[in-house]
Amino acid sequence: MATNNNTSKYDYITDKELIHEGSPNVYQLRPKEEKIGSLKRMTLGEKNPNKKNKTILLVGETGAGKSTLINALVNFTIGVEWEDDVWFQIIEDEKKEQSQSQTSDVTVYEIFGFEDKTLPYSLTIIDTPGYGDTGGIEHDVIVSQRLFDLFRSKDGVHEIDVVGLVLKAGDNRLCDRLSYIFNSVVSLFGKDLERNIVALITHSPGRTTKNALKALEAANIKCARNEKNEPLHFQFNNCQNEDRTDDIEELEHEYKKATRAMKQFTDFLEKTASQKLEITVNVLNEQIRLAACIQNLKERIQSIELKRNEIQQTHEGLKKHEQEMKTNEEFTVEVDEPYKDKEPIGGGRNWLFYERAVCCKVCEENCHYPGCTIAINPSWCEVMKDGRCTVCTRKCPVAAHVKESWRFVNKTRKVKKTLQDVKDKYEKNKGENEKKMGLLESLQKEMEDLEANKTHWLDEAYEHVIKLELIALKAVSVSTYVHLDFLIEEMEKKKDARKVQKLKKMATSQKDKGFVEGFKYMDRALIKRK
Repeated sequence: MATNNNTSKYDYITDKELIHEGSPNVYQLRPKEEKIGSLKRMTLGEKNPNKKNKTILLVGETGAGKSTLINALVNFTIGVEWEDDVWFQIIEDEKKEQSQSQTSDVTVYEIFGFEDKTLPYSLTIIDTPGYGDTGGIEHDVIVSQRLFDLFRSKDGVHEIDVVGLVLKAGDNRLCDRLSYIFNSVVSLFGKDLERNIVALITHSPGRTTKNALKALEAANIKCARNEKNEPLHFQFNNCQNEDRTDDIEELEHEYKKATRAMKQFTDFLEKTASQKLEITVNVLNEQIRLAACIQNLKERIQSIELKRNEIQQTHEGLKKHEQEMKTNEEFTVEVDEPYKDKEPIGGGRNWLFYERAVCCKVCEENCHYPGCTIAINPSWCEVMKDGRCTVCTRKCPVAAHVKESWRFVNKTRKVKKTLQDVKDKYEKNKGENEKKMGLLESLQKEMEDLEANKTHWLDEAYEHVIKLELIALKAVSVSTYVHLDFLIEEMEKKKDARKVQKLKKMATSQKDKGFVEGFKYMDRALIKRK
């Protein structure tokens, strides 16, 4: 059995609590906690502005071993060795973490004051909740938005050195859930981060984990590559905190092997150039605006269809009784008149995150619903830019918007209109060139205007997709593919061959095995939620 003779060498670490006495002695670190907007920052030690800092973002599914890996990174940074017979935890037991896995918290761990003990730099580790979790697709959307909040916050994280895709050595095939996770994660970043994305393989037996690498290859993930053109990867055995009452020699061998693996990874981290996150922030912003734009567009198209139906009913009624109208001003037609109503939002699990919509009171439109989970008020909403909305029809100022627990819905009501009612409505807003138009011509002109507006709105959504193609590491993720499908269908109706061809080419380029499997998982998850 190892001894605890060297435990006292860590007395200078005051923010700790002994939680298990034995071999090794296990201490729970108690870093200083503060909030960064909607996120949590845990700081151990005092920052030295003259020392270099390296930032790691870890992503992966629940149970992949992220918590153990973070604890191992912290121990390596502090300089803990086998002979010290001590182990520090900055994250509590992984089993406890898994029981709380539905949380959407993104946590930033800052490790200061240990520079030059093992590493020549301080360490910042961003821990994300597990993707593909029991919280469902909504949970993953919130995680993405929390990262967006972190990257754009004044006190947040503005550059990253490594994005670590954490997966278990036992992941020997590309299941649909794992593919969904990989695709979701990579689609968050800009193209400039490709060489900073690496695989961190946990629970490794020591030899090269070919099966896990095959799963990565099958997912067609854009990431850093080694000299063999394999996804660049580092392997960890997750055994350093195990009890040392039995198999001491084997445990010591595994511990030191894990230390060598950690050294390889931290050496790579030191040599890797940091990447600023401006492009990634733009990617996240475009994804949010695309989703909001498409949702709003669907509602506008529905409104157009209802309006077209009203015009058609009016047109048919007037044509049918054209002679009668000449002698009877009180002649009436019955139409389904569209109108906007407010509908309470319900069914979400959290009033702050799920049951609010950003709506324009002028356009009577939902500018960001569902998905506006972070903004406290409309001015903070991602769809706002330079003080105006990027989504609603008139691109209204922020002041015209509210964030409330209701949304606008399209409805119709049966209404009887006299000939004078119809005339008044269609004469009121005529332009100078339309003064000589008859009533039936005015109806036809309004239908043409509706179609022109629809074309304009489709073009706006198309531009969001094109911008994503230019800047995103993966332009079309499994979650945005449905938007592409919708745009193709609508563009085909408009017979815009050039844009249809472009969108179909983008869609086809995404349909590798990994993408298809990931889409299946998302589709099933959405059906299950309903």
